[in-house]
Amino acid sequence: MGCLAGETEPMTHPAAEILDVVDQLQDRIDALPPDLGQRRIFMETYLRTTEAVGDAINNAMFEDPRWVSQWDAVFASFFIAAHDANLAGAEVPRPWRLAFGAAEDHHLLGHLLLGMNAHINYDLPQAMLAVISVEDFEDPVVLQRRRRDHERVDQILASRVAAEDQELGGGRRVRDRLLTPLNRLSSRRFLREARQCVWHNVLALHEARLAGGQAYGARLAELDVLTAAKIADLLAPGQVLLRLAVIGFGVRLPPP
Repeated sequence: MGCLAGETEPMTHPAAEILDVVDQLQDRIDALPPDLGQRRIFMETYLRTTEAVGDAINNAMFEDPRWVSQWDAVFASFFIAAHDANLAGAEVPRPWRLAFGAAEDHHLLGHLLLGMNAHINYDLPQAMLAVISVEDFEDPVVLQRRRRDHERVDQILASRVAAEDQELGGGRRVRDRLLTPLNRLSSRRFLREARQCVWHNVLALHEARLAGGQAYGARLAELDVLTAAKIADLLAPGQVLLRLAVIGFGVRLPPP
């Protein structure tokens, strides 16, 4: 049956925004300069994770798939902006400056965790706040729906741990491969802990948003410092995943 007169155009499928993010990431992977090959491990992992979020949207895993799609696109824009600015020689936030500045011979797992830390601890609370309006915060039903969908993304990341560990494959050092079972357990644990910290920081940034631009800027600066300090921990020698299982991966804004 044809469209009736006055009928609106069908809405874009929510996963369409995810596909656009995948395309943007792939374009940048393809154009990555040879001397920045170490950045590929995070970017390719991020691309596969984004595809997994798109699959979850198509499989009706989320309560509000259109919101998740919007969130995913905004979240990715933070990394893409930092990556592009860094290539252009422009200033980037301190967490990304440290992550991008790691030595090329830093082990593959380390490069992956550096990118994840900057993106989850620093970018994610900002991205969440960008797509959770003040009105959403005032509606407890909507706010809890947002939180549950946020936690479902954590489930997707946890389900990817074994597959991503295999992707690292022979690029890891022998001692890392021997610790694979413990590394996978540690990965799931720190992902869960980091997501809990993110939600705490979203609430803290929202309170600062209500207080005005100066208060928000001050809290964001605190998040910058905390994330940079965590990245410095990741740059230290040793078994990073086992250490993170003890000290934690996430950062928490203190009371104002």
